[in-house]
Parts: sequence; structure tokens; C-alpha cells
Amino acid sequence: MTHPEPGRAPRALSLPLRTDRLDLRLPTADDVDDVFAYQGLPEVARFLYRPPRTRERCAEIIAAGGTAPDWTADGDTLTLLVCRRGTPGVVGEVSLTLSHARARQMEIGWTLHPRHEGHGYATEAARALATAAFDVLDAHRVYARLDVENSGSARVCERLGMRREAHLVENDLTPDGRWGSEYVYAALGHELRRRPS
Repeated sequence: MTHPEPGRAPRALSLPLRTDRLDLRLPTADDVDDVFAYQGLPEVARFLYRPPRTRERCAEIIAAGGTAPDWTADGDTLTLLVCRRGTPGVVGEVSLTLSHARARQMEIGWTLHPRHEGHGYATEAARALATAAFDVLDAHRVYARLDVENSGSARVCERLGMRREAHLVENDLTPDGRWGSEYVYAALGHELRRRPS
């Protein structure tokens, strides 16, 4: 559903987004194998409440999401691949979804290949995308939902300056039929830590 706001024109991100070490860019057909390398892993899918993706499904998603949305309708989503500057390959991805256009609420997420965890890439990439959500896309609130057992993502949220707003108890089923619980973290623009601490 679209919720137009009088006097506010859609704004566009200038892509790729760049940080000190990373480029965040739109996916292309050449990225399918790199994306499948982590999206096909059970340990990655576990925290996303879905089965591991096939290579074919990764290709379909990349083909459908190779452009930036106009940020006017609920559900508009952008996925950017996280790449180390000057190094070939993809280390993961970050995403931003306009969950409520009229209230300017955006959901942020990140997924990294496990072999690239522990280097601060998720925090650096998420900070860049959240900053763009506030500064360019005029978000009022950015939030993240994560499995309570996903301690790495909880640390990313806390490094960004997001507050834990909710603990949703057994609110979703995992692919193997177990109940999963989630935390909701969120920040307003003035609460986001724009630089690493």
C-alpha cells in the first residue's frame, strides 16, 4: 500500500555506498555463486527462519532485485552486496525495507558469510545503510528483528546504538518446526552512532 505524503518527493540513494573498507552495491548476475556460497548454508538460514537457498533461488532473487526502489510503497526493499574494496568477491549483504511509508519506518538486516565474521564488516555496512536511511531517505525509525540466539547480530545492533525494544517469545516457527523467539532493536536518527566507537 502506498502512503503518499504531501510535499515529500521520493529520494534516491547514490550507489554504491562506500565506507572506509567496503563498497555496498547492487547485485548482478555475476554474483550468483558468491551469494549462494553463504545463502545456501544451513547455519546462515537458521537465523532467517527459512531453509537454505538453492543456487537457482539465489539467481531469481538477484534478477528481481537488481534495481533500487522509489521508496514510496510499503514493502519497497533494497538489497546491497557487501564487498571489500579492492578485493574480488562478496562477503555478505545488507537490506533495507520500507515497512510503513507514511510513518517512515524501515527495517534493516544483514547477512554475512560465516568465514568473514569477526572483522566488523556487518557493523560497518549496517551503519552506512542506516545512516543513508536517515540522512537520504528521511526515515524516522530504523529497526531490526533477530533471533534471540543470534548474539552476533545483537552485538551489531548495540554497536550501532540501537535499543532493544521488544522480546517476542515463540513468535515464529523455524523450518524444522521449533518455536523461535526474536528481539526487536530500533533507533531514531539522533540515536544512531555514526562512527565506530
